[in-house]
Amino acid sequence: MPSPPRKATQTEKAAPVRRFVFLLLDRFTMLAFASAIEPLRIANRVAGRTVYSWALAGENGQNAICSNGTSFHLDMGLDEVERDDIVLVCGGIDVARATTRGVLNWLRREARRGVTVGGLCTGAHALAKAGLLDNRKATIHWENQDGFLEEFEEVKLTKSVFVMDGNRWTTAGGTSSLDLMLKVIAADHGEDLANTVADQLIYSTIRTDQDTQRLSIPTRIGVRHPKLSQVIQMMEGNIEDPMSPADLAEEVGMSTRQLERLFRRYLNRSPKRYYMELRLQKARNLLMQTDMSVINVALACGFASPSHFSKCYRSHYNTTPYRERGTQGIPGAAPVRLSI
Repeated sequence: MPSPPRKATQTEKAAPVRRFVFLLLDRFTMLAFASAIEPLRIANRVAGRTVYSWALAGENGQNAICSNGTSFHLDMGLDEVERDDIVLVCGGIDVARATTRGVLNWLRREARRGVTVGGLCTGAHALAKAGLLDNRKATIHWENQDGFLEEFEEVKLTKSVFVMDGNRWTTAGGTSSLDLMLKVIAADHGEDLANTVADQLIYSTIRTDQDTQRLSIPTRIGVRHPKLSQVIQMMEGNIEDPMSPADLAEEVGMSTRQLERLFRRYLNRSPKRYYMELRLQKARNLLMQTDMSVINVALACGFASPSHFSKCYRSHYNTTPYRERGTQGIPGAAPVRLSI
């Protein structure tokens, strides 16, 4: 049974109502949006009064459709907001297409007025495209990081679940929006209110901006072997200039044969094959998320020869890099630009 709302303290009663404006881009992600707006609703309920308000905005001013097909009625179009408002851009699938010129101009205008602007999930792409993250720390969903790094070199991208760099906020998607909002609630009204909101949401582990997005390597591969995890970490950190199996083995104090046996025992493939799959996975992300040429994608993933890259890609994905890029926007094609 939900606990009854506690009484607001005198400090809370004196605090002004803070408004969030959620800019819903086409095919935005519902989970990231819901994880941001629900803590605000619950904070009002627990505090016993309205401490937060919100409005839904969109380019057409009428409705917005999220990635699961649900339609939301909008409160406003790209109108001027109050200077104390917080604008949060809700991104999702194919955020580059959803980030129109009108959206970019609106974001730049509001940022010039001093409004705090944030991006949920892939919303960071819209902020970066508008130039609002230049020389700032930011984060984005891990699946979009490869393409983001190539396109926005001036942004200091991290792997954190959320980042607050001055009046620029970004989250990694999924439930990371919840962690950001709990931090905001704690800063505005104290840890007690934030913890009570987390309890109401059955959220027992509140993450900070020091926590990273992805599961640890041992958890991801289902194996707890320190040397295996160390080798995979080195592989992931050296995609553009791959290390040889001999160098990898030497780094962890093993022979090449021992490394080979280790990978075959736990992952049922050779180190060389596992490394190749990591490189091809990054190549696929770059093909689908950026405008980089196939040659440059090949180079960025450690392939000196475009023909060798194409051969390996076709062997793994049963299509060529050129055809893979050509599936973008085709109805029925398998979606690759994903976000939680």
